[in-house]
This record gives sequence, C-alpha cells and structure tokens, in this order.
Amino acid sequence: MGLNSMLLIFAIGIASNIDNAGVGIAYGVRKIRITLIPNSIIALMGFSLALVGGLFGNWVSLWLTPLTCQLISMIVLVTLGVYVLGQQFLAKNPEGIYVFSQQRPTNKTIEQPSDNFFRVLRNPEEADLDNSKSISLSESVILGIALSLNNLAGGFSAGITKLNILTTSFVSGLFSFLCIGLCVAFGLKFASGRLGQKATVISGILLILVGLRQIIS
Repeated sequence: MGLNSMLLIFAIGIASNIDNAGVGIAYGVRKIRITLIPNSIIALMGFSLALVGGLFGNWVSLWLTPLTCQLISMIVLVTLGVYVLGQQFLAKNPEGIYVFSQQRPTNKTIEQPSDNFFRVLRNPEEADLDNSKSISLSESVILGIALSLNNLAGGFSAGITKLNILTTSFVSGLFSFLCIGLCVAFGLKFASGRLGQKATVISGILLILVGLRQIIS
C-alpha cells in the first residue's frame, strides 16, 4: 500500500470521526462520562459500518470505470460534508446543539423507545436518556449508530475507489475511540460548548476536501 493511499485512508478516518470530537466535548462540558466499554462499543460500531460501506462500495466498483468510481466517491463525501455544515448553520438554535441544561423538562410526555432512538440519531449529544451522567451500554449502541453514519459513507468512498477496506475500517474505529475518549476528558476539564460546534464545522469542511481530493488526484 502506497503512502498516498495511507494518507487518504487517514484523511477519511479523521474526516468521518472528527464530529465525534464535538460530541465528546459536549458530554465533557455537561460532566457526562463515557467509560472504556461504552466507548469501545461506539468504536466497534464505527468499524463495522465503515466495513459494511467499504464492502458495498467495493462491490459497486466492479461494474464501473475508475473515473466513475472517483466521481461517485466525491459526490458522496462532498454531499455529506455539505449536509454536516448545513445542519450546523441552518439550525434555528445552533448554540443549543452543544449546550444543554443539567435537567430535562419534567412536563413532557413519556417518550417511547423508538422516539428516543430517532431523537439520538438527530442529536447524538442527547444519548444520556436516563440523565445518569454516564452513557450505559444500551445508550452506547444508539449513540454508536448515530455517530457511525459518517463512517458508513467514508467506508463506501474507500471501497469504491479500491482503498484497503480493513485498514480504512480499523482507522475509522480507532479515530472514533480516540476522538470521543480524549475529547470527553478534555471537555470535563477545559472546554466550552463552542468548541463542539467548531469540531462539527471542521468535520464538514474536511469531508468536502477529501471528496474533492478524490477527483483531482
């Protein structure tokens, strides 16, 4: 595997998971802990979805020319990057994405499990459903799915452009683990909620840049 391929794999892994850093900071600011096992489950989800995306991308590439594969990869990553940026800038209350009160309203009706699942998919920062100040195993599965959708797209991009799927999946899982673990600890001690927003913006920009790199390489 060449240096250029490894750099591209690392770029995909970072771009797919840097948004996890923003979520980690958000939890740290709120004094919510993500311990080793839940973080490992989230990283495993990132690895698994990147692998699934990679296998699908590799399968699709069998019927397409290399140029077409690069175009599709670019479109997927740039679209995802624009979506991430759009979610950040078009939100009615963007600062509310990473800043939460310590207590949730008590006058709301009881939510069904499916409601909680889709709420976390929309806002991964709300995965502490029981307000226990820690992420449980069941909550980590939901959070892992929500945070790994970028990895699915990143894995697809790697697969369709014939990058090593296992390496890409491993790098994605590793960066997921590091971004969340380190940034939760960072948020507990130093961070403000605004840093979480910046991580999301950086994630969107990196995804766009990596997508453009696919076609100009």
